[in-house]
Amino acid sequence: MRTLISFAALFLSIALMQLSSGGVGPLDALSGIALNFTNAQIGLLGSAHFLGFFIGCWWAPRLMGAIGHSRSFAAFNALGALGLLMHMLIIDAYAWAIMRMASGLCVAGCYTVVESWLNAKVTNDNRGRTLGMFRIVDMGASLMAQMLISVLAPAHYVSYNILTLFCCAAILPLILTRASPPSVPKAPRLRPMLAWQCSPLAAAGVVVAALSSATFRMVGPLYGQQVGLEVGQIAYFLAVFVLGGALAQYPVGWLADKFDRRKVLIGLSIAAIISCILTALSHDLSTTGVLLTAFFFGLTSFPIYSVSAAHANDFADSSQRVELSAALMFYYAVGAIASPLLASNLIEAFGPPAMFAMIAVGHGLLIIFGLSRMRARPTRGDRTRYVWSPRTSFTIGRLTSSTRDEPPEEHDKK
Repeated sequence: MRTLISFAALFLSIALMQLSSGGVGPLDALSGIALNFTNAQIGLLGSAHFLGFFIGCWWAPRLMGAIGHSRSFAAFNALGALGLLMHMLIIDAYAWAIMRMASGLCVAGCYTVVESWLNAKVTNDNRGRTLGMFRIVDMGASLMAQMLISVLAPAHYVSYNILTLFCCAAILPLILTRASPPSVPKAPRLRPMLAWQCSPLAAAGVVVAALSSATFRMVGPLYGQQVGLEVGQIAYFLAVFVLGGALAQYPVGWLADKFDRRKVLIGLSIAAIISCILTALSHDLSTTGVLLTAFFFGLTSFPIYSVSAAHANDFADSSQRVELSAALMFYYAVGAIASPLLASNLIEAFGPPAMFAMIAVGHGLLIIFGLSRMRARPTRGDRTRYVWSPRTSFTIGRLTSSTRDEPPEEHDKK
């Protein structure tokens, strides 16, 4: 409880920011449909978000070094609020793409500030509990954000104003906290080849994780609309995906610590392909059947990033963990930028099931590559601990690096 209270301002700020940024993706997709944007333009909005996110991940540590944590957080939130407010002033898909870049910058910048602050304040005694609470707050707010679209009217001033209110409110807890901000850490170098050198399979795995998650969250509303789901049903469709992914982390983490992580990745991809087939056919099912298939898809595809990150860390030393985390997020960003635009064009050309066919092909290629890597070299005997790795900022590697090196029995006491 003392840990929760000490970080309450940071957690509240990130929850409010997540409500805003997590809601704008599905709202933009539904608004684009209402405004007769093409499928490709709707996909472009999702891709633009992740382009802004990647730029923000690289820029945020440098801005913190220049003006500090609190002012950086306020600046990134201001960018996000401006992007939201301008939506209904300029009705143009390409202008909206620029606004979504601002939203992506906001997300990356705010997470960088909060995770840097948390890393400076946690100790080895409370690191595990703090990370656990951070994940609960983050995932809980993400679930609520998906549900917001059931009450926000597409292409309406009030809807975007409500999201803007959340974005502006996120500034207050962190700015008004009495806790003194920590010193600014050195920004990690971005070395994409480090991830490939440690584990080519891990680099491929995070790309496929982006192919699954970014596509579903950004283009999922378009898919849902075209298979006949109502707005409220689309909200549940997106939310159960996130819920399935959150619930999968603990059993998958146990498997990844006990068995060869490459086999776990291959098994997850096989299950993800099955879930893609079931989800693509779910428009013939009842609403409950549709939601169950989306839940199963989240259950099988969401943990792939964390398993890939754990496998890469098995082949890195402790001094490389922060830069490895940044490198893995680079590969995730590449996949997340490309996949929504590709998926929306496939839906335009071949219909809604093409989105899940694309994801299934990605997982099929990961299975083939995983089998080839198992023949290339043996797995490590002295492995790191599995850690649920949020895809939030380049600095998340600092928060999780110490936890990875802890023996299981010590970590479980925290």
